[in-house]
Amino acid sequence: MSRIVVLGCGPVGKHMAIDLCKDPDCEVVSVDINQEVLEHLTKEHSVLTRVEDLSTAAGVTRAVADADIVIGSVPGPLGYAMLEAVIRAGKNIVDISYFLEDPFGLDDLAKEKGVTAVVDCGVVPGMSNIILGDHMRKMKVTGYECFVGGFPKSRNAPLGYKTDFPVLEVFEEYSAPGRNIEDGKVVEKLALSETMTIDLPKVGTMACLNSDGLRTLIHTSASEIPNMFEKTLRYPEHVDQMRIFNDAGFFSQTPIQVNGASVRPIDVTASILTPLWKYEPGEADLTVMRLIISGLEDGKPVTYTYDMCDEYDLATGTPSMARTTGYTCAAVTRVVLDGGYSQIGISAPEFVGRVDGCRESIKKYLEDRGVHCKMQRS
Repeated sequence: MSRIVVLGCGPVGKHMAIDLCKDPDCEVVSVDINQEVLEHLTKEHSVLTRVEDLSTAAGVTRAVADADIVIGSVPGPLGYAMLEAVIRAGKNIVDISYFLEDPFGLDDLAKEKGVTAVVDCGVVPGMSNIILGDHMRKMKVTGYECFVGGFPKSRNAPLGYKTDFPVLEVFEEYSAPGRNIEDGKVVEKLALSETMTIDLPKVGTMACLNSDGLRTLIHTSASEIPNMFEKTLRYPEHVDQMRIFNDAGFFSQTPIQVNGASVRPIDVTASILTPLWKYEPGEADLTVMRLIISGLEDGKPVTYTYDMCDEYDLATGTPSMARTTGYTCAAVTRVVLDGGYSQIGISAPEFVGRVDGCRESIKKYLEDRGVHCKMQRS
């Protein structure tokens, strides 16, 4: 029996543990500092639990000591140190912590320890990169366009948005630049600086924000693919309102004085909206992705377009963001555990897609759970 240790029992981590524990050949351990969330998890699911402080190397090391493979699902600020501790423990890991540091800074250590470490393995980046990697081994890719977003199914949510992730991080993204690749060069554009829209099945017209979702692709594929971008999808009315907030200074990270206290406007804004943007139990969310991969195949121009529209699973109570992000990570975990992917060192998800059979296994895993990505070739 394989022992899978899931570090973090948050909005995505707990649903990965629930999914993986259904396999009778797997023993799943969920680790978190919050004993209450762990106790809630074990009431209905056959998941083992362990309380550890994952912000410390000692806590991570203890948590993974008897793991056959590890899943990282901790808050971004803890991610890099957590990954380093897992690698130093000599354990293979698939991670969705999305930290800001460069994961390839741990490549030499992972190779020294003989560890397979797949990072950024959610939906985007993650699923999209795996699809791209598969195409890169079959054709000459010259263009990659990715549109993705997670948002409430109802457009009547406060200011047109809700999220299970920290609101402060959302605002930090809105006020920061995104990186694209244009004619082989990195180009930065502020998130709210453009007004591009796109029409998509089931959701209609969506606004597109510049975002930094290319991540590892800038490091691994910019020399091969001259044009790449990733844009975040939101309801147009939400983007219009966020531009007003941004222009008015609500996202400023420069402290101001209020009644003698020094505060950052972005912290105040996040504190006000956090309770308003929290999903209610059973409230439906959507995850939407369009992926356009173009280039030459057998010497002829070709374009592949992928569309995914996934929503909250009422039967299991699983949010779409947890399904699309978590199930992709769980699928890659199974592929690594079963020996389908075994490259030593730090691996971006596009590396996984380049290995024969990996994308097919991951696609089947997702489709078995109702996550479908429709493809058209032109």
